[in-house]
Amino acid sequence: MTPTAGSPTPSRSTQLDAPFIASDIGGTHARVALVRFTPEGGLAILHYSEYVCAEHPDLATILRSFLDTIGTREVSRAAIAIAGLQDGDALINPNLPWRVSLSQTRSAVNLKDLAIINDFEALAHAAPHIDVAAALLLTGKPVAPAKVSTLVLGPGTGFGAALRIPTKPRATVIASESGHASLAPGNDLEIDVLRELFKRWPHVDRERAVSGPGLLNVYECICELHGVSALLKTPAEVTNAALANANPQAVSALNVFCNLLGSLVGDLVLTYNAQAVFLAGGIPSRIRTFLPTSGFVARYLNKGALREALEHIPVWLIEHGQLGLIGAAAWYRDHCADA
Repeated sequence: MTPTAGSPTPSRSTQLDAPFIASDIGGTHARVALVRFTPEGGLAILHYSEYVCAEHPDLATILRSFLDTIGTREVSRAAIAIAGLQDGDALINPNLPWRVSLSQTRSAVNLKDLAIINDFEALAHAAPHIDVAAALLLTGKPVAPAKVSTLVLGPGTGFGAALRIPTKPRATVIASESGHASLAPGNDLEIDVLRELFKRWPHVDRERAVSGPGLLNVYECICELHGVSALLKTPAEVTNAALANANPQAVSALNVFCNLLGSLVGDLVLTYNAQAVFLAGGIPSRIRTFLPTSGFVARYLNKGALREALEHIPVWLIEHGQLGLIGAAAWYRDHCADA
């Protein structure tokens, strides 16, 4: 999704000095902050709130609620990280509970400038701000992510990925819709699951298995293959049952999920020639204790003659947190510089 904006305001110094909204909108949660840049070029978060997307009728309502909460309607600019593909005034994202119209949002919130950036593109812009000492190294040898091509990806309500390349004068970030590329199974069980998924959809993309809803799909397929009823009804129920070792189909589904995720990460590293990886998204953080003991790393490395190359590339598990909105703000700083 190409970042877009409304009419730029005339003064760059005014833009960079005044507080503005930075937000990260996922399929489930919306993270919204009032931020401003410091004279030293750092980012100060003045106010921060989280919202459940489905509890609000549209994006504009969330932004208005945030401004009401902090007691102001004087903010005129916003940088929004959000998953989806922009088509004119509309944002296409089947994982959001509502449609997004850029003009309607700008008008309803009384914004002079509204910038939209892909959510994982924003995370990639935030890569230099990630504290690798606080991240979990799953495999590989540590490097300085700000100095190498870094892939940021992960499963949540959907699956997102973006690559940050440390070019001059500022980094280049390449977004993608790789979650909608075809799913590639890696063993007999995954082939059987794929067959079950093809009974539901003519195109089985990666998100059908490697996402929150995808985990539920995999669980239901395994139940069908085992000839048992699918008693668990949400991704969270499947995850919790698997972590508690309370349901054999849930455990099998989470193992399949981790295997497919590892294989997918390896595919994207090879596709982009990435030299470092940050694994984000809502699901990996929830299975932080399960992931290292699963088949994730083995499947990540299972790339034939290129296994040795992948063994050196670090894969860190990170907490998503406020990184998306920090990345949106960082992108907006560059946008202001170009205005």
